Amino acid sequence: MATHSHHDNHAGTEVAPAQTGQIWKVFWILAAVTTLEFIIAFFIKPGYFKTSLFVGLTVVKAFYIVGEFMHLKHEAKGLIWAILLPCLFVVWLLLALMMEGGSIFMLR
Repeated sequence: MATHSHHDNHAGTEVAPAQTGQIWKVFWILAAVTTLEFIIAFFIKPGYFKTSLFVGLTVVKAFYIVGEFMHLKHEAKGLIWAILLPCLFVVWLLLALMMEGGSIFMLR
């Protein structure tokens, strides 16, 4: 019968100080962008400018999150462009659909 020590070595479960510094840096950057979004939400009147700011900041946060937490910024440039270009076309498509969809109310 094997005996097990209650003081198991948990090597590898702690995050190195250099990595925690990077994690905190990412946290503070995302917190700042989110704070800016809240300020925009409460102090800028609704309209295209406000919507554009929100979409722009959301895209910035999304790319930053994908780059840092999904480690995309460390990948080959071809892979980055293979992911980025379709996303840009989807954003363009959404903007075109919103603009065209809104024009139906102007015709009446």
